[in-house]
Amino acid sequence: MMDTLILRFLLSTLVVSLLILAILITKKVLYKHMSVRTHYKIWYFLLLSLVTSFFPWNIFRLGEVPQYLKSLLSTGKYSTFRGESISRLDHSAASNTDLLHDFTVSVNKSTPDVIYHTFITVWVIGIAMFIGLAICSLYQIHQIKKSATTIPNRKINEMLAACKEVVGVKRKIRLTETDNVTSPITLGILQPHIILPKKTRETFSLAELKYVFLHELYHQKSKDVFVNYVMLLVQAIYWFNPFVWLALKRMQKDRELACDAGVLNLLDEREYIEYGHTIIHFADKSAERSYGRLAPGIGGTKQQIKQRVQNIANFHRDSPLLKWKGKIICAVLGVFVLLLTPFTAVIASTDDVFDFNGKNTVYEDLSSYFDGYNGSFVLYDASKKQYQIYNSKMSRQRVSPDSTYKIYSALFGLESNVISANNSEQMWDGQIHPYQEWNKNQNLSTALGNSVNWYFQHIDQEVGRKQLNNYFHKIKYGNEDLSGNLDRYWMESSLKISPIEQVQLLYALEENKFGFKEKNIQAIRKALLIGEQNDRQLYGKTGTGTVDGKDVNGWFVGFVTKAGHTYYFAVNIQDENGRASGDKAAEIADMILRDKNIY
Repeated sequence: MMDTLILRFLLSTLVVSLLILAILITKKVLYKHMSVRTHYKIWYFLLLSLVTSFFPWNIFRLGEVPQYLKSLLSTGKYSTFRGESISRLDHSAASNTDLLHDFTVSVNKSTPDVIYHTFITVWVIGIAMFIGLAICSLYQIHQIKKSATTIPNRKINEMLAACKEVVGVKRKIRLTETDNVTSPITLGILQPHIILPKKTRETFSLAELKYVFLHELYHQKSKDVFVNYVMLLVQAIYWFNPFVWLALKRMQKDRELACDAGVLNLLDEREYIEYGHTIIHFADKSAERSYGRLAPGIGGTKQQIKQRVQNIANFHRDSPLLKWKGKIICAVLGVFVLLLTPFTAVIASTDDVFDFNGKNTVYEDLSSYFDGYNGSFVLYDASKKQYQIYNSKMSRQRVSPDSTYKIYSALFGLESNVISANNSEQMWDGQIHPYQEWNKNQNLSTALGNSVNWYFQHIDQEVGRKQLNNYFHKIKYGNEDLSGNLDRYWMESSLKISPIEQVQLLYALEENKFGFKEKNIQAIRKALLIGEQNDRQLYGKTGTGTVDGKDVNGWFVGFVTKAGHTYYFAVNIQDENGRASGDKAAEIADMILRDKNIY
């Protein structure tokens, strides 16, 4: 799971970086075709990209391109081999008990876990540092608010009210002053404040205070305080990305230029110079304090003030043509964002968890059967149309199907005429495999019984990735992701399925809900028969996921027919310490089915 999370994050970082580059290039190339306000607003597309990352793009299959990238962190080459056998299951008339001998091979992770852990640790430390800085900033803001006193001057408050009407701000704004700031600032999302330095009333005339109020109120109207908080969150998450730092610095500069332009649009031309003089007064008095990240204000460094004054001197009201150009540029950039974010469709999607409605379901505690294993059990009574589930969370969690996928590989081979019900034999190529049972010609029954990898890999090669994709989409097999290597996408790689889906697919397969040829369904059914006793028949297939020599994922899926009733089941167990195998899953299933008097 960790490699998937890291891949998602890296892809998200790539998308954010590309978007920042696109915005910077757009601003440079089309500089004269955008208003100052548009130069600032297009930074909002950074936020849009994060929101659209969580849109369910997979509905439109747009996520299939980036799914290919998942294979880069998938498990690697085969290594250690291991066979398993079942001793607990005892069937008096077994037809194919070899199905419980789930021969498996180990795959090696291409990236050691220590790299993942180091990456996560460093990233979390960076976020913690930013959280610490944010707490310091919020504490400073709290102290500023605490020290500030209300300004009782009637004329000043009347001027503020008049400026609110001009700007179009209807919210109640609290006007205070304190010695703890050197430049007017705007604070608060839910309860807005405009805080002035203590001596501002003595230094500035009422007319000059008007320009301060207009500037700070325009910040309130533009929701700049809220945007500052959101962008600080973005910076905390992507603290290691220099493009994000550059973007936020440019965005802060564009914010003040846009605010100035908004104020100038409210003034007469003869007032431009006075407004510029007011800004100059606060040059280099902002002190670049940490709370400045969250509290926009009229002040700034000398370099920032210089550029703002130049913009004021060259200010012209936006023409209708310039406004339309800005709208078109924003529309095009918006389309670019919507085209780019499908690369994060797989990133933000929840395709690793199956959305189960839980109707007609009984949840039960079967932990005693699992003996410390982390696992789940799903049973579906087709007659009652009822589920019995142990461990709701794990029953919906998608994991690698491992050898249980071979049920459907065989079906697709039959449907594609790679093999047939009457002639399913595949010739052994003479390559020596770790199990003697694999080193000979195989048919469908022996290949499923001995879980012969090369048999099903050959079928997949003959069917082809495109047709396999079509089949997997047709039956809606788990996450339907075959982006891993064609010879091992089912072995702790890209393809994943949940226990509930395993049960639902077995039911749909037995009832032939997908419209496959009936003779092929019967051929699979016959090959899956494990044993019979009295009036009961057991069908099933085990699967074991072995990574770096450790059995981390164990499956046993199948169904039982009993006096005209059919019960479909799936057991999945997981264990990072290497104890989760198909044989253990089969033992657990056997005990539960016996105690339920199903088999």
